[in-house]
Parts: sequence; C-alpha cells; structure tokens
Amino acid sequence: MTPTDRNAVRRRALLDAGIGLLGAEEAGAVNVRAACRSTGVTERYFYEIFGTRDDYARAVYDDVSEQARQALVAASAAGGEFRDVATRAVDAFVALMIDRPDMGRVLLLAPYREPAIAELGLGHMPDFFAVVDAAFPDGLDPAQRRLTSVALVGALTSLFTQFLSGTLPVERDVLVGYCVGLIVDTAERTTSSVAGA
Repeated sequence: MTPTDRNAVRRRALLDAGIGLLGAEEAGAVNVRAACRSTGVTERYFYEIFGTRDDYARAVYDDVSEQARQALVAASAAGGEFRDVATRAVDAFVALMIDRPDMGRVLLLAPYREPAIAELGLGHMPDFFAVVDAAFPDGLDPAQRRLTSVALVGALTSLFTQFLSGTLPVERDVLVGYCVGLIVDTAERTTSSVAGA
C-alpha cells in the first residue's frame, strides 16, 4: 500500500468517526482528540489530511451531503414511472438519513449546531434542487421546474428534520408514504396547472 493509499484509508476512517461525532444524538464537540482516539490515527496525520478542526467538520458534512446526492441520483437514474422514481428516491434518502440517524443529523441538524458548517447547508441546497428538477416528468417549463423543486426540497427538509429531532411522532412508513405522495401530487398538480394555462 502506497503512502497515498494509506492516507486515503486514514481519511475515510476519520470521516466515518466524524459522522459519529457531528451526528451524535446530543450536540457534541467535534474535536481532534476524539476523532484520533476512535480511529487510532495520530494527530500528525489528522492535520496533514484535514488542516484544521473546522476544515474537518466541513469535510464530514460535504461527505454526507455527497452520499445523499449520489443516492438520490442513482434512484432517479433507473427511470420508470414518476411515482416509482419518487418512491426509490425517498427510500434511498430514508435508508441513509433515517435508518442511519447519525448521517441524518449531520446533514439536517448539524448546520444549526456547528458554527463551522452553518453556511454549508445553504451552499449544498442547489445540488438537491437539481436532482429533484431532473427527476420531474416532462411538461414543466424551467421556471415551474425550479419553483417546484425548491418548494419540495424545502418541505422535505423540514419533514425529515422534525422527524430526526423527535418532534414529528409518526412511524417511518407513514413518513415515507407521505413524502412520496407529496412529491407525486405536487408534480402532477404543477404539470396540470401549466398544461391548463
């Protein structure tokens, strides 16, 4: 294994540890010692890989955000009826963010808890708008696609955030069904209103 390979392994281990730290149930401190202690990576390598503690927190957030984006893109890429696409996308997101609540808390709650990533949530939103936009059926003009994708991402983000924070006391399957219905109904209603205009 080359030094580059070893650093890649260390980086992945530290990112995984960071998901646990940043996504802890109770808002906790993301610190270098805790990350190094849990992975066996020395502080020297930590600083070589990430630079600073804040850069580390941002890298963990970016990693989780990219995993979520890729899962949604893969779910959408399989094609099929729009309801099937929406169901796969919601299932993929739930598998990452609800079944792995530490990941969900990193993506949806950590920007409120961790000053180093407070701005990143907004910065990554256009990536999710684009994924939703690309999954819509034909028939929407660009402005309607954009408005609808932004509205849906906002609504879904609120639903998942409330679920993860424990303030939305519904069963997982109820949440999934509602989210799929929200996506499909919104797309159909928007398509119909544009067609009738």
